[in-house]
Amino acid sequence: MPKIHDITLAMTPRMPVWPGGPKPVMDRVMSIGQDGAPCNVTQLNFGAHTGTHLDAPLHFIKDGNGVEKLDLDVLVGPALLVEVGDDVDMVTRETLEELDIPAGTERLLIRSRNSLAWASNPEDFDETFVAISPCGARWLVEQGIKLVGVDYLSVAPFRDDYSIETHVILLEAGVIPVEGLNLAEVDPGQYQLACLPIKIEGCDGAPCRTVLIEE
Repeated sequence: MPKIHDITLAMTPRMPVWPGGPKPVMDRVMSIGQDGAPCNVTQLNFGAHTGTHLDAPLHFIKDGNGVEKLDLDVLVGPALLVEVGDDVDMVTRETLEELDIPAGTERLLIRSRNSLAWASNPEDFDETFVAISPCGARWLVEQGIKLVGVDYLSVAPFRDDYSIETHVILLEAGVIPVEGLNLAEVDPGQYQLACLPIKIEGCDGAPCRTVLIEE
């Protein structure tokens, strides 16, 4: 029987968010037993790029497609999980070339030291997270990668000169970034990926429940 690995972060009011972004708020507006309410109802308030989520082209491209127009064929299918060493601070072209990623790989997930941090349920944003440099992003485009997943809240480093550039390179080429994955408990190798975002019309991104299926 296939084994399913849930690589999605649980959304909580305490989780780290991008600086300046809203923390998730979960208000119980109806509660069984109070004021005669027959059911529990929770009101949610959070940003589109909270926790495990993906970016639509509209995130950095003025007239790009919203999340509801993403190709589901890209979001479901074979995926390769690779690991970079704890000494890697940024995933560059050279980093990726050393991984011997097979030709024809379309969905690539990158595990780094970021994943280890999720075990401690951090509340504060870590500006030193490992991400992909612009030259690394260009390499992914050149190799025909259609989806790239990373284990912190952005595919791009926390640097003014790189944060926008990495995103634009990927999104202009139609590569879907999936961000905020927890890959700590999954070994490198081949899997089936399912990454389905909330279908929100005209939105630049959306949280998604993401799993890897091990045959």
